[in-house]
Amino acid sequence: MSVPPSVPPSVLPSVLHVGGASPYDVVIGHGVADRLVGLLGEQPRRVALVLPETLRELAAPVLAALQGAYEVTELVVPDGEAAKTAAVAAACWEQLGEAGFTRSDAVVTFGGGATTDLGGFVAASWLRGVRVVHVPTTLLAMVDAAVGGKTGINTAAGKNLVGAFHEPAGVLCDLSLLETLPRVDLVAGLGEVVKCGFIADPRILELVETTDPQALTADSPVLRELVERSVRVKVDVVVADLRETGGSDGHPGREALNYGHTMAHAIERAEGYRMRHGEAVAIGCVFVAELARRAGRLDDATASRHRTAFARVGLPVRYDAADFETLLAAMRVDKKARGDQLRFVVLEQVGRPVVLAGPDEAHLRGAYEVMSGVRA
Repeated sequence: MSVPPSVPPSVLPSVLHVGGASPYDVVIGHGVADRLVGLLGEQPRRVALVLPETLRELAAPVLAALQGAYEVTELVVPDGEAAKTAAVAAACWEQLGEAGFTRSDAVVTFGGGATTDLGGFVAASWLRGVRVVHVPTTLLAMVDAAVGGKTGINTAAGKNLVGAFHEPAGVLCDLSLLETLPRVDLVAGLGEVVKCGFIADPRILELVETTDPQALTADSPVLRELVERSVRVKVDVVVADLRETGGSDGHPGREALNYGHTMAHAIERAEGYRMRHGEAVAIGCVFVAELARRAGRLDDATASRHRTAFARVGLPVRYDAADFETLLAAMRVDKKARGDQLRFVVLEQVGRPVVLAGPDEAHLRGAYEVMSGVRA
């Protein structure tokens, strides 16, 4: 269908199709709440809307769209990582049971990555799986948590250690929701964006390095391109390796998306999950780039580029609030570890991630010293 001449192509939503065994669409654009019912379909009679209390007002258009087509039950959860507990998940299950939710009904999540992680897990586990559509409200959730089918909650032992693979029926990335997002949270979301540039799409790095960071706003065409490119990176990786069983020809498969995350999750745990995920990812990528350099996998210039690219958009590239032994112990319970052997996704060059298993502890300590600012 042709575009009416009066409608600039740039304002039309983009639709990225995710193939595989359970295909779905990711819709990216401004003011796209009217697409939600189309993603859910006509099958559900009841829909549960999972959202934090703080986002009730922002969710009004979504709630109105749902109430016009379904019986709606609101599942109000804590904000941020406080939602990702077994107790909160259990409370959601009880409400679904009281409302009589069946396998033909559906869940919609509205919020940041913690909300989509929790709501996705509730949908995955209720009656062994019901449909879920994510409406992410943060940049981080749009480019990371809402796409790919990973769901999970935290435990005292670590982040996302309990969860399930459960692909959504659709993802609605309404960029207009970013207009109310605090600048610090928008910047934090760029941590995952820049990561995608390093592992798969050099054009992302070029855009970040040549655009005034202050110009990256909700209505910025460049930000929209960064979102679309980052989602495409994740889609391509996930379709090739949904359940993280590994890639081919030395490629780590879905594990590539965890670039920088082994150290990032250790930092988040050390900080009691008070540090923003994207900030921790930026620091973790700087750490693992230095680890790869010391292991002879990555050149000096690309390792240095990590520090400048993340710092350019306002993300932290140093961390010294926890000692090496504390972070090392946390990394040993990371999901990528095998037995007592640590595994890291590293780069051999931009766009070429590989797995480094059992790195030399001297290299780990050296990378920590650079990350913490002890060494340049």
